[in-house]
Amino acid sequence: MEKIDENKFVDLVDKHQNLVHKICKLYTNSIAEHKDLFQEITIQLWKAYPKFRGDSKFSTWMYRVGINTAITIYRKSKRRIRSYNFDDVSYKIPEDNPYNDQEDKQLEAIYEAVKALNDIEKAIVFLYLEDKSYREISETIGLTEVNARVKMNRIKNKLKKQLNP
Repeated sequence: MEKIDENKFVDLVDKHQNLVHKICKLYTNSIAEHKDLFQEITIQLWKAYPKFRGDSKFSTWMYRVGINTAITIYRKSKRRIRSYNFDDVSYKIPEDNPYNDQEDKQLEAIYEAVKALNDIEKAIVFLYLEDKSYREISETIGLTEVNARVKMNRIKNKLKKQLNP
């Protein structure tokens, strides 16, 4: 059995942690929930890391694990996120508090509209806003490329109606 390179894992998570923070912001409403979800995603990444073969970029794989973890946790509303203490990994919530009162009202309205979407739609929007191609979105979410395009067009229309009633 091959030994897992913990340092490499920690470096990769540290390098790409902003994408996890973006997922957390999309699927949570408070700093406490954000921290809990970040920790749970990191745990799931660690558990799945031995199976990462490098067929895709680490960040693409990380998106998939992160989004699937967020969707799974928030679909099971009775389930509480387990708390683990990963002392070796530095969880850095960005200095600019994602939940401050000074956030631009338009941006806040957009976040609220996106949060009102279903879990798959949120994931598609998130990946789209991260400039992922429809091919990458389809691979990450598990849809066909055509289906990802159709869903994104429907989501855009839905968001337009929500933001401009």
